[in-house]
Amino acid sequence: MEKQDIEILYEDNHLIAINKKAGDLVQGDETGDEPLPERVKQYIQQKYAKPGAAFLGVVHRLDRPVSGVVVFARTSKALERMNALFQKRETQKTYWAIVNAKPKQNQGTLIHWLRKNEQANRVSLFEKETPDALRCELTYKVIQEKNGYWLVEILPITGRSHQIRAQLASIGCPIVGDLKYGSNEALGQSICLHARQLEFVHPVKKVAIGITANLPINQFWKLFAQS
Repeated sequence: MEKQDIEILYEDNHLIAINKKAGDLVQGDETGDEPLPERVKQYIQQKYAKPGAAFLGVVHRLDRPVSGVVVFARTSKALERMNALFQKRETQKTYWAIVNAKPKQNQGTLIHWLRKNEQANRVSLFEKETPDALRCELTYKVIQEKNGYWLVEILPITGRSHQIRAQLASIGCPIVGDLKYGSNEALGQSICLHARQLEFVHPVKKVAIGITANLPINQFWKLFAQS
């Protein structure tokens, strides 16, 4: 494969970070579509002329319609240590989202209890602690408004499935393109949620790493391309 098939944001002997496109799968599903890790493995095999299959560990995931920074481990040691960083919440994730309704407050904290329906692949939120529901929390702030759309920056405190999508919808601000959670604008396999930045201490080199992903190109992200 050619390098331009994937946008590489960071690469060393231990980790490789990709700017995932909306529609790419991080993990295989019933569609049978080729997952992004398989394409990254092909790239590594070709670049380094590896005779056998390249090792690539999935550290974290992004929903299929979400774009942005996703990091993979190139060694089992890096995978183990990166898993520990995520489990201990020793990473800082920053997401950007575009919504077409202004939050009542320009910034705030959202706390809910979340329960996932695996069959429907969607979640329900509750205002109070509820059986079989997990606490989820994020902070957000409005960055900019353009043409009736608002760019919102989100810092998730917890990392629950569909958390950002459902929590923004809960305050009347569904993400543009997210039909599952109330948007009335269809964007195919894409929604306007982007994993903008990931910060952590490198698991082997022990230096601070900050990886930023360029914005996707569509009519909505173009509004905020200079932000």
